[in-house]
Amino acid sequence: MLRFADEEKEDDYLQTNDFSKGPVWKCIIAQAVPLTIAQLVQLLYNVVDRIYLGHMGDGHGLALTGVGLTFPIVSLIMAFAALFGVGGVPLFSMARGAGDEEKAGKIMGNSFALLLVSALVLTVSGYVFCRPILCAFGASEDSYVYASQYLSIYLIGTVFSMITTGMNGYINAQGFPKIGMLSTVIGAVTNIILDPILIFGFDMGVRGAALATIIGQSFSALWVLSFLFGKKVIIPLKVQKIRITFETTMAIFKIGMANFIMHGTNCIVQVACNATLQTYGGDLYVGIMTVANSIREIFMLPVSGLMNGAQPVLGFNYGAGEYERVKSGIRFNTWIGSAYTLFAWLLVIIFPKFWFGIFSDDVSMMNAGIEMIKIYFFGFVFMSFQFSGQSVFQSLGDAKHAIFFSLLRKVIIVVPLTLLLPRVGLGATGVYMAEPVSNVLGGLACYITMRLTIYRKLEYMRQSDGSS
Repeated sequence: MLRFADEEKEDDYLQTNDFSKGPVWKCIIAQAVPLTIAQLVQLLYNVVDRIYLGHMGDGHGLALTGVGLTFPIVSLIMAFAALFGVGGVPLFSMARGAGDEEKAGKIMGNSFALLLVSALVLTVSGYVFCRPILCAFGASEDSYVYASQYLSIYLIGTVFSMITTGMNGYINAQGFPKIGMLSTVIGAVTNIILDPILIFGFDMGVRGAALATIIGQSFSALWVLSFLFGKKVIIPLKVQKIRITFETTMAIFKIGMANFIMHGTNCIVQVACNATLQTYGGDLYVGIMTVANSIREIFMLPVSGLMNGAQPVLGFNYGAGEYERVKSGIRFNTWIGSAYTLFAWLLVIIFPKFWFGIFSDDVSMMNAGIEMIKIYFFGFVFMSFQFSGQSVFQSLGDAKHAIFFSLLRKVIIVVPLTLLLPRVGLGATGVYMAEPVSNVLGGLACYITMRLTIYRKLEYMRQSDGSS
């Protein structure tokens, strides 16, 4: 009886970690649900900060505006975490699917070393160039006070943030999504508890929000490292493999560049939006954009979790030569992602005041902001096509297309429209209109290209191998 229980437990273990077994959609959901919960909790790091700061009662929303001005810097930090950390995960998954654990271990160690070096460089650069950067990003004399207070403390936790974001993917890629979920839950719960204590109890305001965030991030980083260095993981992180080699770095760089550009272009877009809004609307409209981005982050979580959960599954099956399973995963992502984003779009259009009120009780900001978020979210459903196509390109190592479509939606479409539309008579409203236009054009272009290239290639490879 005991032996049977052990064998059953072993079968469950193999089903969890071998993505070539069982229905593909179940493998994706098994990965996606814990990832989505983890990302939700991760989002609470910043969202809870904004909720408290938006209700500080200063009457002008300057605290919220100031924190919003730091978003491009936070996005840049996440861009490097994606480049050197997340960028190695598809390579790691394909190596594991092919049975080459030695290669997989080297990829993970190389990623970790790159994260440590880049965290040091970014932290020092942030302190040296803090004021000129924030002023270039659209800070006024009033909002700069809050932005600098937040950033001066937030930068201390750069290394913790990058380790958590960059290395947690290696936990999920080995079939331990619940452990990956706990990585963010631990830190976020800490942040949620400390936020009101430090912001209001110790009267630290914006500084308290930043301090709560980095304490939470440090706990998350310690959890990630303790598991990866431990004995329960399939492929552990070993000290002797924490080294930077040219060949592995270039391979990580090639795949990770798409993630880097995706996050990096967010930085560029945020800078363009804040600077333009400061010119055409002032601090009020910069604050409204902070709220709009916060709402958008909440609604993007499930579809983002779905696509991120699918990546190790698609990469593993591609490495194992299971091409029909890869196609099945792509179809599943498309239908579920489209249904969800349509539902989310309707929620924002029907209840805009509710969502805006979560982040700010400033009457003047809300009166002007409700119409802006309706415009900003128009066509949100098309984001599902961008996510679906992009996740396939990244999962299967198609760096060329992944990079191009990251650039297309943000740099080629959003930024020019953000700068142009306000100048043709639309004012601050034009900044908010740029997002839905890019969702439609960029999302459709990305998905259609994926179907005409990779999806067709998978069918050809399936037929050539005679697989079913």
